[in-house]
Amino acid sequence: MKIALFGGSFDPFHTEHLRLVRAAREALGLDRVFVIPSFVAPHKRWGAVASGKERLEMCKIALADEKYAEASDFELTSGGTSYTYLTCRAFRARYPDAALYFLLGADMLENFFRWKNPEGILDTVTLVACGRGAAEVEPLREKFRSRFQKDFIALPFTGREVSSRQIRVDIAFRKPAALPPAVAEYIAERGLYRYPAIPAALSLEKEERREHSYRVAKLAVARARSANISEKKALLAAALHDCGKYVDAGSPLLAGFRFPRGVSAYEVPPPVVHQYTGAFLAQHCFGVRDREILDAIRYHASGREDMTPLGKLIYLADLLEEGRSFEGLEELRALFWRDLDECLLAALRHQLDYLKRGKMPVYGLTERAYLWLKRN
Repeated sequence: MKIALFGGSFDPFHTEHLRLVRAAREALGLDRVFVIPSFVAPHKRWGAVASGKERLEMCKIALADEKYAEASDFELTSGGTSYTYLTCRAFRARYPDAALYFLLGADMLENFFRWKNPEGILDTVTLVACGRGAAEVEPLREKFRSRFQKDFIALPFTGREVSSRQIRVDIAFRKPAALPPAVAEYIAERGLYRYPAIPAALSLEKEERREHSYRVAKLAVARARSANISEKKALLAAALHDCGKYVDAGSPLLAGFRFPRGVSAYEVPPPVVHQYTGAFLAQHCFGVRDREILDAIRYHASGREDMTPLGKLIYLADLLEEGRSFEGLEELRALFWRDLDECLLAALRHQLDYLKRGKMPVYGLTERAYLWLKRN
């Protein structure tokens, strides 16, 4: 008997997950595939967004027509951190005579060298890897053989550049998402991955600004996990960061608005005002109470001294989202994925140089942010 295990958060289970399961069955002649949602994935500090019960149900719904495939609650009922070597060991004990495989994408294969007890995994299963978007598995083969003195199977299948993380942003912004229709219906019925503040805030923006906010959210969420920042905070701060952009100072929505203590209205350049009104709207109109999110919105255009990690992320995602185009952009984007502090220092320097060259007003808060970061 040939059995494959396919683990992950599945938060949510999307079309590329389903395509991989089908491709693996066809290529390997599998008799059974177990799709196993994790309880807590080792690499995800903030955990899943949907509950374990909801994620398991989405897997069951997606696999309903795949009679050879089963959504397993093994890791959910085991609890604790879901280490793959323990799961593989348990399924090996359950199926001692089966040819046992473990499915993963190229991104996970790259990280496999840092997994908990990878040798223990390879003692019980054969890895089966597939490409994902531009990521290919063949360049990793020599490194894999050298480290483990074993090989993996390359599946003749390349998945599209789709991730559960990206899909969660799409759903929050009411965008079409790469989901099996029945899973999309389940998500909509339960309001999963949706935040009432986001559509309310976006309704204040022009269409092109909403698209900008969407691109900022995609970039911020993509970087959040590796920067140890909450995805939910990154998503909300990015989605709401420009909600004050088109709200007139005389609007009833801004009744009671005051600039923060120590900030003079006469010193704030007009292009920066919306960061302050946006934070006010987020709190008083859209129910955001998290101080870190509000702070990130409040200083996303100017920066400030001693910014929070979330503040740095939103400032940079706003500057570097894929719709931007300016000299030096690609260098800043490379820094963004390597080191947020290094990128922020370069970005602030770039902004100050741009303003000074154009003989435009330099906001003191931006200059102080640059000098503080340079010193520290």
